[in-house]
Amino acid sequence: MFPLQTTAPIRSPPLVTWALIAGNCGIFLFQLSLAPEEMELFLLQFALVPARYFAPPPLGDLGGDPLAYLPFFTNMFLHGGWLHLLLNMWTLWLFGPAVEDRLGTIRYIVFYVCAGVFASYTHAVFNPLSTVPALGASGAIAGVLACFLLFYPWAQLIILVPILFLPLFFEVPAFVYVGLWFLMQLVQGMADVFGRSTGGIAWWAHIGGFVAGLVLGALLMSSRPRLRPYCADEGALGFQPSGRT
Repeated sequence: MFPLQTTAPIRSPPLVTWALIAGNCGIFLFQLSLAPEEMELFLLQFALVPARYFAPPPLGDLGGDPLAYLPFFTNMFLHGGWLHLLLNMWTLWLFGPAVEDRLGTIRYIVFYVCAGVFASYTHAVFNPLSTVPALGASGAIAGVLACFLLFYPWAQLIILVPILFLPLFFEVPAFVYVGLWFLMQLVQGMADVFGRSTGGIAWWAHIGGFVAGLVLGALLMSSRPRLRPYCADEGALGFQPSGRT
């Protein structure tokens, strides 16, 4: 299932979401400019290598450097290829604006960073001996998906389901799409634990980011009396806060 459009309303330009997309794309273009040897060093420095933190020495020897923990943050601005980047940025473009609109600029930034860092930590905990650099914004974006689910469970999504060479389009509530997406992450994550997962995808980063998004979204959510005091017409024009029409 590939989401194409959502009915969740927004009232202001999603400046932070646009900035995040621009930043991720700019950093990826910088990655492309590096020579193979430079890229390897760059990833070792800024991508997340779990063994550095959880494996016994010499792999896990950080030398007391506090900056060694920076990859828990920086890895979520790196990507491994064009498809990786485009899928993540499209998902952020689709679901991020409505979440940003509901949280506001500062809370959205805090939310995004915290969800991404917790996703990184979750991946490292479930892959403590891995020496493969983990990177990508998908953990933080999983948090955005979870927050979207909290705020707009009844928003309608237009999704594309390709069957052979025939593209089929369906309209489903957000809770159906996001729920199925998270179920797939859980199944793949458990398969990864038992050594039966393939593809090198950080499933537990997705799971950790999603759980963080649920918790943080619930904590940061405005109470209904304070919700959008400047939008007296909300609901009257077919846009209720939950996404119902």
